[in-house]
Amino acid sequence: MRSNLAPQAVPALPPEQRSLQRRAVVALVALSTSAFMFVTAENLPGGLLTIMAGDLGRTTSQVGLLVTAYAAVVVVATVPLAHLTRRFSRRVVLAGTTAVCAAGLTWSAFAVGYADLMASRVVTALGQALFWAIVMPAAASMFPREVRGRMIARLAIGNSLGPMLGVPFGTWLGQLTTWRTPFLVMAGISALACAAILLTMPDASQARDDTSRGTHPDRRRFVVLLAVTLLLVTGAFAWITFITQFLLEVAGFADRWLSVLLLGSGAAGLVGTLLVGLVLDRWPWWSLAGGSAGVAVFLLVLQLFGAMPGAAVVGMLLFGTTFSFIPPVAAHLAMQVAPGRTEMATAVSSAVFNIGIASGAALGAYVVATWGPQFIPLAGAIAVLAALALTLWDMRYVRRASRPPAPDR
Repeated sequence: MRSNLAPQAVPALPPEQRSLQRRAVVALVALSTSAFMFVTAENLPGGLLTIMAGDLGRTTSQVGLLVTAYAAVVVVATVPLAHLTRRFSRRVVLAGTTAVCAAGLTWSAFAVGYADLMASRVVTALGQALFWAIVMPAAASMFPREVRGRMIARLAIGNSLGPMLGVPFGTWLGQLTTWRTPFLVMAGISALACAAILLTMPDASQARDDTSRGTHPDRRRFVVLLAVTLLLVTGAFAWITFITQFLLEVAGFADRWLSVLLLGSGAAGLVGTLLVGLVLDRWPWWSLAGGSAGVAVFLLVLQLFGAMPGAAVVGMLLFGTTFSFIPPVAAHLAMQVAPGRTEMATAVSSAVFNIGIASGAALGAYVVATWGPQFIPLAGAIAVLAALALTLWDMRYVRRASRPPAPDR
């Protein structure tokens, strides 16, 4: 006689659902690959700066403008493009943005002169602007609600691998051949990702339809989240923008160590992305607070002990680990508290993130010019501590507001 306490077999999913799950995982990999390509495409001219300047007959500052203009287009175009395409299928739009990436990179590879190259960069940036506006809700719609934070964190692996692998690989390939070759190779990868998205991503009838609106819509919390994101990214990118100058002039590393140090920083960011996926679904706001606290603490470590090479490495690696929490957490929370459509919320969040990148670079430049690179971590930490204080205040406000009123006596 079989005991009632015997473990019960877990019912197997129907074949159709298993097939949809496998397709969703492949589609997530394709979307993460697209994210990797867009991040690499945005920053690749920075790695090829001197090669491109010599070939195009331009200064390195003018080549650097290819990155600045790209970011400016993303900031300006994200929300309008999200609004214009809100009625189209997410699968079609995401495949289209990846196709634009492939076309823009191909155009860059064959560009005739600086102006032609700048035009190709603008086109590629338009694709990226729309991609980041809708990719998070689209990825979330392929999975059950209880694992969406983890899936968003896995999607963000592509972001982490862009600076860690994409830009160094493109720089190495450009040094071996010409600066045009990396653009052409990455155009081919983007084309493959586009095909994978079209073939594997569920259409509107198969995707879950509960991701078009916020799960806990709250206009006040959404505004708080935007302010926290702006402060966090500003503080972090004051350091990130001038990391090489700090490592060389303050920590005292030789040039030959830079590539190894930056690779280590990228690896730390990848580890952080994987870690936050384990807790994001259960504690999203605490994940934001924890990431903010970590970034602030390790910036202060860099400020106090950055002149010691060993301490500088530890601070840099732990900074990279904790800051990598922020992009997936911010995207996940934007979809939760979105006061309207999630695509518009993530579009605004993406635009604010890019504004933070620009303002962080400006803050870092001001500090370097006024007080020197040794004070960059302190300036960044002040902005991040303000973000942490705002996050903790908001969490306390929500807890107090949710308490039942005391009974009348």
